[in-house]
Amino acid sequence: MRLDGLLFFPLTPFDSAGEVAPDVLESHVANGVDAGVGGVFVACGTGEFHALAPAEYERVVRAAVGAVDHGVPVVAGAGGALPHAIACAEAAERAGADGLLLMPPYLVSSAAAGLEDYVLRVAAATDLSVVIYQRNNARFSPEGAARLATHPKIVGFKDGLGDIEQVQRIVLAVREEAGEDFLFFNGLPTAEMSAAAYRGAGVRLYSSAAFAFVPEVATAFYDALTNGDENTVRRLLTEFYSPLTDLRDKVPGYAVSLVKAGARIRGLDAGSVRSPLTDPTPEHMAVLESLIETGLAAVKE
Repeated sequence: MRLDGLLFFPLTPFDSAGEVAPDVLESHVANGVDAGVGGVFVACGTGEFHALAPAEYERVVRAAVGAVDHGVPVVAGAGGALPHAIACAEAAERAGADGLLLMPPYLVSSAAAGLEDYVLRVAAATDLSVVIYQRNNARFSPEGAARLATHPKIVGFKDGLGDIEQVQRIVLAVREEAGEDFLFFNGLPTAEMSAAAYRGAGVRLYSSAAFAFVPEVATAFYDALTNGDENTVRRLLTEFYSPLTDLRDKVPGYAVSLVKAGARIRGLDAGSVRSPLTDPTPEHMAVLESLIETGLAAVKE
């Protein structure tokens, strides 16, 4: 599984009755692919993986696969309790996904050996490629990450903790054991804010949640970062991404809720987020709408 360029983490639309809306999702994903993304990560954090029933999960992955139509790789979220993670992996394989983003096990902390065994058991359940997601209670040592990286199905490591020194240690250890083709991802919320720092540690790929509602801004930022256009990078960080991060931090869960709200503002019939997440307040919606206008204006200029 090869991934390159800007990565798209689509949201999961719900209709007025709160049910999954696969037709809206298909349109959402197809538009993202048309905009030139290098991969689609469906039913992950932005896609409210935590809120999907097993049957809904498979329906969502299948809809995304159909919309992509072999254009770019499709990676599906998996995680939680080991049986649930394995069931998700099997459903993703049935639905035609190319890989898995393996999120943390449910709640519990564990010794390194137990966490590594969790990853290996999910990897053994299907023929799909696996990207490990380091966040919350899933924390890997450089040595542990290097051991897992030698597994033929484990192709990537995504960091959601933000400890750049530890990330650098992991990159060096993995490169020593698994070579240059192993993939590394920046998985922090609003990843554009930390993209330059991660690039310094050898991590060039990142999750762009903003792409789900302002693909014009996300693409302009990615192009500027890739081409060394520091003025454009600084301007978009200052005028759009930094204020968006400030708004995101006002309420827990806004890292997802603002994305779905932004998509609604831009005309996608995405519906509300599912509990326990909450939609933005009217005051925050007004701020978000203004930020979107500012970001789009900065790109046009």
